[in-house]
Amino acid sequence: MALISLQDISINFTGTVLLDRINLQVEQGERICLVGRNGEGKSTLLSVINGDIKADSGEVAVSQGVRIAMLPQSVPTDLSGSTYDVAASGLGRIGKHLADYHRASRALAEATGDTEALVRQLEQAQHVLDADGAWERHQTIEMVLSHLKLDADEDFATLSGGTQRRVLLARALACQPDLLVLDEPTNHLDIDSIVWLEEFLLRQNRTLLFVTHDRAFLRKLATRIVEIDRGRLTSWECDYETYMQRKEEALAAEAKQNHNFDKKLAQEEQWIRQGIKARRTRNMGRVRELRAMREERGQRRERTGKASMVIQEADRTGKMVTEATDISFGYGGKTIIGKFSCRIMRGDKIGLVGPNGAGKTTLLKLLLKELEPATGSVRHGVNLEVSYFDQHREVLKEDQSARDNIAEGADYISINGGRKHVLGYLKEFLFTPDRAQLPVSVLSGGERNRLLLAKLFTRPSNVLVMDEPTNDLDVETLDLLEELLLDYSGTLLLVSHDRAFLNNVATSTIAFEGEGVVREYVGGYDDWLRQRPERKVEKAKPARREEKPKVKPGKLSYKEKYQLEQYRKELEELPARIEALETGIQEKHDALADPELYRTGGDKVSILQASLEALESELETVFARWEFIEQALEDAPAE
Repeated sequence: MALISLQDISINFTGTVLLDRINLQVEQGERICLVGRNGEGKSTLLSVINGDIKADSGEVAVSQGVRIAMLPQSVPTDLSGSTYDVAASGLGRIGKHLADYHRASRALAEATGDTEALVRQLEQAQHVLDADGAWERHQTIEMVLSHLKLDADEDFATLSGGTQRRVLLARALACQPDLLVLDEPTNHLDIDSIVWLEEFLLRQNRTLLFVTHDRAFLRKLATRIVEIDRGRLTSWECDYETYMQRKEEALAAEAKQNHNFDKKLAQEEQWIRQGIKARRTRNMGRVRELRAMREERGQRRERTGKASMVIQEADRTGKMVTEATDISFGYGGKTIIGKFSCRIMRGDKIGLVGPNGAGKTTLLKLLLKELEPATGSVRHGVNLEVSYFDQHREVLKEDQSARDNIAEGADYISINGGRKHVLGYLKEFLFTPDRAQLPVSVLSGGERNRLLLAKLFTRPSNVLVMDEPTNDLDVETLDLLEELLLDYSGTLLLVSHDRAFLNNVATSTIAFEGEGVVREYVGGYDDWLRQRPERKVEKAKPARREEKPKVKPGKLSYKEKYQLEQYRKELEELPARIEALETGIQEKHDALADPELYRTGGDKVSILQASLEALESELETVFARWEFIEQALEDAPAE
């Protein structure tokens, strides 16, 4: 039975039919990727499924007891509290008690005075959580926050928009729903977090409906592709590459059918203008057929043409563009870049990869001489004309229209030595005249990105610096941007977390590998993975470092007595937990040893292997915890 069923759903926005009598069933265990161009209604459909938007007509049927969790594109304005509070809020009553427990335990750990009230609060929350069996949820929340690189105790209201979306992703993942709905989940995640998210979703084996521009993420997860095109929905039971091939074939067949129809319609229009010469009864039937053809042609929704972006190129630079020699940079006593050297030549296309906050944007500014290195030097070649694509969109004026952002009130702009009307230029970036007159503040993320590209390409350049240009762009626009950059004769410096984009564009990769180590490799992202030094394999450790408690001589405080009692209670529970994990590990080993598993193929092998690795990692963590508690109890003074 389907978890959710959509029947004849229609939505009409300002006279435009966005969704036209669409039908969709989501079966348990499916991982469906919803694809389509920007503005086709993907986010709207997800909101209908989540119950945030009511369709104009049709029915949404949700199976009894099915829980849905959604990551939206926009951040709700009614959320408050710490990162942990918001992440736990998707669990309802249990989430509230988990948040109470987290706050009380944090306050107790930091308390220096009377702690009796805090201990009572902690005991009350713990009693409720024991009764509900909610400790696994607590561990899941902490694990998800850790992998998404979020501080559990930060105030949600003070976070940036991108970090707030990561918290909302944590909330959706932590509540373990029957159907997980994700709208662009990889935006604002670095590559390490994206790879973890892929493995987490495969390991959880939950039903998933998602929208993404990340083709590597799509290829890894999707078991079915559902496309929205001109208000209609089509399901493709195949992988992404097969979908692309079949889609092209379908569009070619549609174009041929429309051509034949239009040719016949033109012939009938010519006939009607010549007058009716045969018997009236026979010709009235032909007239009725012509009217029906006119109506059918009037209802046809033409597919929006492809973007036709062009990069203006300035005169060539010298052969050498930028040379960095032993540059280093840091702040707050932390080294971000340590003794890095590189030489960037004309025509190089350099990808920069590394975790969020590693220093990629800082390195760009050093190479462009916008920052001075702490040590070392940067030398530029001659005749550099730099255009900068900024991930924070700072060069767009929010209160001005798309048109004015490009032309500043003028009707024409200069492109490659010729004059072009600004609306015609914006049409090449898929802006209709109406959308071109709207202020930037109401444009979608994809439209903002296309507008920034349009503005960037009005200026001639021979060095392009692009900081996260792929966010919110649909796949067709991404493909075109890749082609443009490959044909660009100038030099490209590219920061991106899109692995497919890096593989297709970069000729070399500068990687931030931790502790100030920055190295350059030939090729794109996959080439870097193959060439980088092997990482030391360490046993899994708890998400939080276990610190040995300080032993104080003399009488124990109430808080210390309470902590020791909690250790004893936890120690009693650990053997059963270890036994359960060892049983689970053996079951996974037995399943992987079954030859029949490999005959059926599919994702079962990778899912089992990922599950086995997770269980083994958790077992290592439990053993480390056991050792820590025993040592703490052994070192504690007599009560």
